Amino acid sequence: MGLRFFNSLSRAVQEYAPLDPTGKKTGMYCCGPTVYDLAHIGNFRTFVFADLVRRYLEFKGYSVTHVMNITDVDDKIIARVRAAGVPLREYTARYETAFLEDMRALGCLLPHQMPHATDHIPSMITLIEKLVDRGLAYSAPDGSVYFSIEKYRNAGAQYGQLVHLDFENMRPGERVRSDEYVKETLADFALWKARTPEDGAIAWASPWGEGRPGWHIECSAMSMQLLGPSFDLHLGGEDLAFPHHEDEIAQSEGAKVQTHGRRFVKYWLHVAHLLVEGRKMSKSLGNYFTLRDLLAKGFTGREIRYLLLCAHYRESFNFTLEGLQGARTALGRLDECLAKLRELAGNTPAAPDPALLEAFTKALDDDLNLSATWGAVFDWVREMNRRLAQQTMKSSGAATALAAWQQLDRVLAVGAVYPGEVPEELQALLDERLAARRARDFARADAIRDELKARGWLIEDTPKGPRLKQAITG
Repeated sequence: MGLRFFNSLSRAVQEYAPLDPTGKKTGMYCCGPTVYDLAHIGNFRTFVFADLVRRYLEFKGYSVTHVMNITDVDDKIIARVRAAGVPLREYTARYETAFLEDMRALGCLLPHQMPHATDHIPSMITLIEKLVDRGLAYSAPDGSVYFSIEKYRNAGAQYGQLVHLDFENMRPGERVRSDEYVKETLADFALWKARTPEDGAIAWASPWGEGRPGWHIECSAMSMQLLGPSFDLHLGGEDLAFPHHEDEIAQSEGAKVQTHGRRFVKYWLHVAHLLVEGRKMSKSLGNYFTLRDLLAKGFTGREIRYLLLCAHYRESFNFTLEGLQGARTALGRLDECLAKLRELAGNTPAAPDPALLEAFTKALDDDLNLSATWGAVFDWVREMNRRLAQQTMKSSGAATALAAWQQLDRVLAVGAVYPGEVPEELQALLDERLAARRARDFARADAIRDELKARGWLIEDTPKGPRLKQAITG
């Protein structure tokens, strides 16, 4: 059997088969940050998981297009902008920059596309117009536009595909203007929100008057514009399944833009809640952590990433400071073993150990079973240490073992960087920059250079071509 995921749409583990007729290309969308504040560690569980999915798909040979939106206009943002007294772009830019720095600190590859909601207003208006034309959306007296759940269901569509909804006991027929609403409400939700005095200058022209899009329509419009009306994977936290993702399905499929027989999204993957010190995160409880809070306590990005990748993504996970200490210990064991292997291997070339790769692949193919994955890694560490202690390993064996670990760490991204060693994904970025320059795509080449610099690497020109070297800090 090949790669399998638990699909929230079917509520079953299914073999992964992308829509691409060649079976090689994969389109993947992850709900990104709302840039009104620093992202917290619960948010980063989802983003690190998305990075794992992308890396493993690429490890399996898929050509992945990874899209993550930046929500830079919504109710929270407008309230913060009003309180701060600064322009929208100025306010959101500071938190977007911080988010990208945090992603790099966690070893996450940046998505190929990071669309901003405010740059895609025309495509959102076009999608709303399709829903109005089909009779599934209506204008309210104030100029707002709402999606009608009743008309959608009367047209033969199912509302409640990702979650079981009790239509008998939910409060139907309410009209909700807020981006977020209680799960007990079966509400007509806002596609377009008419401008109010509280919105200030934050508004765009539309056929219904000045206003702004609702949160749900943003993701539908941006994902379909960049990945097509049907794509393979949609990721997010389980708290987004209803209403956000359910509303995405309703408005995206209600517009009838998909080819007959195809869905808006084929596979939905949802990440379970993260508890911190055994409780839901709350500033009043003192267990609310941003990544920067944890870095200030002396932990590293790779230790935090390791802990976030310790539990199965569909299981609620208790994130603790004690667990971070355990992550430090575990990575120390791994680093010590790898250092000994490097010393023994020297410059001996070798192909990777197939046994380790087989165990690794078997575990992650099984709905990304991280417990089994780390079990295989540390069984391997114990075996390496045993052979090293008994001096039964030759340099060729050490080189084979190291080659296998390098393949694994393309996915896990928790390995320490040793002097003179360039991480594989950064080498791939350097190669991409060279290709961009040859194609005279200088904007892309400059963007890659800036990303490499932000991650602590400089490009050095040599007679044999460009190479990477770590920037000197301090």
